[in-house]
Amino acid sequence: MIPNVDPDTIVYLNGDYVRIADAKISVLDRGFIFGDGIYDVVPAYQGKPFRMDDHLARLERSLKMIQLETSLTRQDWEKLVLDMLARVGRGRDCIVYLHVTRGVAKRDHPFPEHSTPTIFCMVSPFERPVETRETGLTAIGVKDLRWLMCHIKSTSLLGNVLARQQAVEAGVDDVIQFRDGYLTEGSAANIWVVKNGVLLAPPRNHLILEGIRYRLLEELAAEADIPFEARPITEAEVETADELLISSATKEVLPIVQYNGKAVGDGKPGPIYQALHAGYDKRIAQLEG
Repeated sequence: MIPNVDPDTIVYLNGDYVRIADAKISVLDRGFIFGDGIYDVVPAYQGKPFRMDDHLARLERSLKMIQLETSLTRQDWEKLVLDMLARVGRGRDCIVYLHVTRGVAKRDHPFPEHSTPTIFCMVSPFERPVETRETGLTAIGVKDLRWLMCHIKSTSLLGNVLARQQAVEAGVDDVIQFRDGYLTEGSAANIWVVKNGVLLAPPRNHLILEGIRYRLLEELAAEADIPFEARPITEAEVETADELLISSATKEVLPIVQYNGKAVGDGKPGPIYQALHAGYDKRIAQLEG
């Protein structure tokens, strides 16, 4: 039994819809042995997927970057997401988790000559972070010790796990990571800096995973006439930011009000955050309408 998971929940595994309690993979699956796989998460509001095209495009990019081929087309991925929402997520706020590994093979590091990818999909409930919008989050700065291909949404997430554990042990909500003195991202989210009315983000490169909300917040900033710059951001700029924000599929966009034990700005959600959050809600309302 899986704690806190209904054993009768339906999941997709390699072409079949089965109870999660009955879903099984081989111990020789390369996802289990090596973390040799890709994943993505599509949020859905009232059962309607949000930015699905962007999420599936990133899934396909990541698969291509690790040379993992499947027979599924974009239309197949879309059908899988919609089928799972119809079966499990109808009318609910939830997330659709997609997971693809290189499949079962003899334990050896090189790609196997012949293997069939393992394709898994499940739907989980999702509660929008309503209360946190008012209270904000806390964070500390840490060194980014992950590998140098963070732009691939890999199932190999040990670096992210260790980063989040630092936050847990420090009694804060998340970490803000730095590599060679420059901002990268949170443990599993993009970080944004506001200074003098300008919204700043690290450049899109191999040192961060470009979240789907990266482009969305850039769009929302333009709609709200908020200047935006993507450029290297120093630790000092983060320390002295007027506002700090964090974004991800489940966090949406949230304010960080305390960093390294000190208030960010006046210690309350700031005006840039408020404008972006309003724009985010408007996009969701358009989806639901």
